[in-house]
Amino acid sequence: MLLAVDVGNTRIKAAVFEDSILLEQFAFPILEFKNAIENILKKYNNCNDLIVASVGNLDNSDFLAFETNVKVHFVSNEFPFPFHNLYQTPKTLGIDRMVLASGAVLKYPNQNRLIIDAGTCITYDFIDENDNYHGGAISPGMQLRYKSLNNFTANLPLLDIDDFNNQIDLEINPNLIGNSTQNSIHSGVINGLVFEIDGFIDQYQQQYSNFIIILTGGDAEFLAKRLKNTIFANSNFLLESLCQTFQYKNTK
Repeated sequence: MLLAVDVGNTRIKAAVFEDSILLEQFAFPILEFKNAIENILKKYNNCNDLIVASVGNLDNSDFLAFETNVKVHFVSNEFPFPFHNLYQTPKTLGIDRMVLASGAVLKYPNQNRLIIDAGTCITYDFIDENDNYHGGAISPGMQLRYKSLNNFTANLPLLDIDDFNNQIDLEINPNLIGNSTQNSIHSGVINGLVFEIDGFIDQYQQQYSNFIIILTGGDAEFLAKRLKNTIFANSNFLLESLCQTFQYKNTK
């Protein structure tokens, strides 16, 4: 068994795999990291390996404490990946983006792929059908947009997706023309993000055929209903990609 752990900026996601089958997934705040991992390893005491992809602030030493129970593997830029990295600054490329690219190559061979990860930031990563990783884009995620409007202005309130969900049917977007300050913020944040993602997809599809779009991340389910373009939405794609990357490494 394999325990895959994705350390984000605010939360940790984890999943236990038997071969390539996801048995159970978990999510918890970083502050609860130690107890949560201990409890997972007690429940799945047949786990032999733990693989970590981190963009957060936990040190590797925090995971090495578990080496009495499992062998710990840290994904780094030196890890073997199934693509050619054409990024001009490869050492600055986030581990999460590399793992997502790896999963896209392994799961969807011989296609042009665009992975959109909708989390704290929105990342766009493009890998062509010849398995060349080119790069992409980074923009503020949904919560960052809400928070920035509150943090950098004197009078705008702090809102979030829950405020929108509580007042408007989940299946529709905010009105383009907000008729109050709150509705104007929801329109700017949600519609703006949907227009951005659809715009990126349209531009890629104009340049490339044989194309697949993968949407993942914490806000993937919310956004998938609102995008006009056809996508594969999978909020667990990074954890699944971690498992596939680990298996790929063991074949090298």
